Amino acid sequence: MAAVSRAGTEGAGGTEGMRDAGRAGESGSGRAAGGRGSGARAYRGDGITVSFDARLCRHAAECVHGLPAVFDTARRPWIMPDAAEPGVIAEVVRRCPTGALAYRLADGGAELPERPTAVRRAADGRLLVRGELRVTDASGEVRETPRAMLCGCGRSAEPPYCDRSGECGVHKG
Repeated sequence: MAAVSRAGTEGAGGTEGMRDAGRAGESGSGRAAGGRGSGARAYRGDGITVSFDARLCRHAAECVHGLPAVFDTARRPWIMPDAAEPGVIAEVVRRCPTGALAYRLADGGAELPERPTAVRRAADGRLLVRGELRVTDASGEVRETPRAMLCGCGRSAEPPYCDRSGECGVHKG
């Protein structure tokens, strides 16, 4: 059974083009440089490293709408962390509801989880959770994150995450 619980760790959106976004062989300031957890790629800049886990992305597009100079799915690499100030990039990354995007500042700083943990049910039923989270999926994989978008209808093929396949994930708009 999937579970969400509090954890004592710090945690570190888009469009259809992001499914191919973290390809090996990218170069320049946005070069792929490993990532946090399996499936994540990191894009290093001078002041910030942005990680992207395509498995978690549900295309909320907060990144591409919030800072298109940094997040552009038509470009490779699609994340250019030197195209804006690190603080501005960090603020846009924190808008990602799923936790697919994360960051680490050059000085070692990372996103601090919200306290107390907050759970908000979106109008379509998705559960948007922010805080010190340890999320265990159906396969038993545990992910510590400051943000997650969880299924509220029980019809997700990727529980406990909302994969937009059930009523709670139907995109309105």
